[in-house]
Amino acid sequence: MKSKAPFAIAFLAVAGLIGFGVYQAYKPEPIRVHGQITAQQYSISSKVPGRIDTINVKKGDLVKKGDLIFTIYSPEIDAKLEQAKAGQEAAGALAQEAEKGARDQQIAAARDQWKKAQSAAQLMEKTFRRVDSLYKDGVVAEQKRDEAFTQWQAAKYTESAAYQMFLLAQEGAREETKKAASEKARMAAGAVAEVEAYAADTQIESWFDGEVSQVLLHSGELAPQGFPVVTVIDTADTWAVFNVREDLLKHFEKGAEFEAFVPALDKNVRFRVVHQSVMGDFATWRATDSSQGFDLRTFEVEARPMDQDNEYRIGMSVAVTLDAAE
Repeated sequence: MKSKAPFAIAFLAVAGLIGFGVYQAYKPEPIRVHGQITAQQYSISSKVPGRIDTINVKKGDLVKKGDLIFTIYSPEIDAKLEQAKAGQEAAGALAQEAEKGARDQQIAAARDQWKKAQSAAQLMEKTFRRVDSLYKDGVVAEQKRDEAFTQWQAAKYTESAAYQMFLLAQEGAREETKKAASEKARMAAGAVAEVEAYAADTQIESWFDGEVSQVLLHSGELAPQGFPVVTVIDTADTWAVFNVREDLLKHFEKGAEFEAFVPALDKNVRFRVVHQSVMGDFATWRATDSSQGFDLRTFEVEARPMDQDNEYRIGMSVAVTLDAAE
């Protein structure tokens, strides 16, 4: 019996090795899903077209909100600003004129015209009285009396018109005229503010913190309106993007956490799924069952690292290993 024991042990060892080899041969390979790091990018541009004057940053520079990024030289805006300011001055002067009314000299002249017309009317009244008396005495004809009466009435109307002009000069402009002049002054001020806003946009500052990734234009080059001159990456706002076949989506439900390996950092990182969206038809996979003939769609999955420590860079690979048995 003792002589058979070594053979039994050897047999069991060989059988175990064969069994382990068969298990390893037929064991399902783990599924690996690969993705890459991306980040929020911002394009810094100007709403004013012009020639680039200065570029104050270069690739790799860290910028803060409010830092001057580049400037634009635009003599056209300077000219428009001068025009707008001149229009504002003119509109303001007209508004002041309407508010103040007529000058003292104009009021005095209108009063003198009224007094002159009043004196003439009084003279024509006396003249009529004399002619009327002579007419009653039979000295003058009725025609002369009617002419004197008409001249008197005309002088009275002239006096009334002169008096109304005197009152208008005292009263000044109508309220509607004052309001119209005031609104024109406001409109001119708005035009100046608009051009000043354009002028301010020739000094382009950063709206956020980040790292300069691209400088697309340089000094002396023309920058079209809205064209991105500098691109800034927010290194504190990064996430990983995976293209996942739909039968694997159960591993990437929204809110789920998983661990992935980042080769560039040589460490495992914890991620949380924040978004899923189906990709276009061009991203479908081949049919899972040729007899049934349906395709598995591909979904884009976004996952953010649990720790945002600014060490992630766009394009870094991210590898997730899934157990095929699950």
